This record gives sequence, structure tokens and C-alpha cells, in this order.
Amino acid sequence: MAIEGRRGLGRGLSALLGESEVAAALDAAVTAPQAWAFEVPIEMIRRNADQPRKIFADEDIEQLAASIREKGIIQPLLVRPTGIGGEYEIVAGERRWRAAQRAGLRELPVVIRQLGDAEVLEIAIIENVQRVDLNPIEEALGYKALMERFGRTQDGVAEVVGKSRPHVANALRLLSLPEAVKGYVLQGQLSAGHARAIASASDPMALARRVIDGGLTVRDAEALARMSAAAAGKKPRAASGGRKDADTLALETDLAESLGLHVEILDKGGAGEVRVKYATLEQLDELVRRLGRA
Repeated sequence: MAIEGRRGLGRGLSALLGESEVAAALDAAVTAPQAWAFEVPIEMIRRNADQPRKIFADEDIEQLAASIREKGIIQPLLVRPTGIGGEYEIVAGERRWRAAQRAGLRELPVVIRQLGDAEVLEIAIIENVQRVDLNPIEEALGYKALMERFGRTQDGVAEVVGKSRPHVANALRLLSLPEAVKGYVLQGQLSAGHARAIASASDPMALARRVIDGGLTVRDAEALARMSAAAAGKKPRAASGGRKDADTLALETDLAESLGLHVEILDKGGAGEVRVKYATLEQLDELVRRLGRA
């Protein structure tokens, strides 16, 4: 039985703990967790207030608690000392900690590491994002924290969590939504795709209600946003003066770097063109070869 998420923790965690150490520790957890993991009283472990994941479904916790009652904790928690009364703060594994409390465990296996605040937040985001556990708003808030509190750029965030820069930029765009609309995303009533489609509308709240009440698809939401922009005399997702938004510019740069050619994206309300310019027939042949292989 493989330990969950062994290859899903990204370069950040491997760099912090060491690639071989991570692999060895996770493998050891299957057969002999007591050989390297400490048993710590559960009351000496506390959650990390900066944990990016805020919503824990009660049903999921109960299912995990049932599994823990039967089989115990298979993968230890990653914790760091708080320096207060021998307590430890969770770096990775809050869901297991919550379920263990419900299952009535008195002690938990933990791996103890000395980690800084930025490293703790990075690992927490990596653990959740790679397992697709984070809600899109929680993910965006985690990226924002890395940027504002620890001076990460969008490129730096993308590198440490193993995502593309456009992915990070698109996630951050969701934070510009009204609080009520972000609440719909947190509750799972709106997907990230729906939210991005209506983010630049003059009244995202009204469109969100129409999407939810009508059970509309993302394409429907995009069409609504275009109609709303047309009615308001605006071009959606474009800055004043016809300038391209940061998401489009970042995507152009990434495509250009990948292809080695000049790339231009012309977007009009979610529809448009991607133009790739070549200077020689050899460049065209290479582009055709790449597209054919894809």
C-alpha cells in the first residue's frame, strides 16, 4: 500500500526535507512508523492558524475517523515545536488530527521538524493543492499570503507549489470578487470556472445568482458576462485603453517561452484568437511538428 501523496508534495517539500529523506520517511511509515515517528499526546498538538484549508466536511472527517478506529494512523503528521510548554503545531495533517480526536485517540505519530513560517505555509499549500483538497478561494488566499507576508512573486509561488504562473494569476483573480460571491465558491455552489467568468462583470453578484439558480454551465456564465458587458458598454477582462490584462500577458509570455516564437492572444469576452508568428519555414515546420505531437 502506497502512502498518499508521495509524489504530490512538489519541489518545495523535497527541498526542505531532502528528496531521499522524504521518500525514506514515507516508505518507512508503511512498515515501521514507530522506528522514526514520535508518539505525542494529542492534547499537545494544536492546529496552525495559517492553515490555508478552512473548510473540513463533517462527513469526510467521520469517514476518516472510522478508518482510524479500525486501522489507526498510517501516515504520521508533520509538526514543528512551538516553544511553548512542549506543544507542537501542525504543518501537514490537520484532517488526520481532527479525525483522530473524533476516533478517541490519545496519542498521534508525528515527524518533528524545525521550520520557518514561510516554509510551513508553503508545505500546507503544497499538501492541499496537490491533493486537490483546497477550495479555489482557500488556494488563492494561500497564494496571497505567500506573496504579501513572505515577499513571494507570482513566479515564485508558481515554482514552489508546482503550478503555472497563469494558474496562480487566475486563482488570485477570484479574490477580487464580492465577499458574497466568494462565499458561494467556498460553499461549492460556484466553481472556479464560473467565478472567473463573471469576475469582471459590473454586477458579479447578480450573475452569480443567475448561474446558481439556473444551474448554468461555465460557458453559459461566460455568455452572461459578455451580454452584461455589452449592455454596460464594456469589454470584459480588458483594462482601460484596450490594454491586455495581467493574465493574458502572462499566458502570452509562457506560450512564447515554450514555443520559442512570438505569441499574441486576442481575447474578446472569452472568445478570440491565438496568433503565433514565425520568421522561417524551419520555425513553421517545428511548430507543426510540436502541434502534431501534442
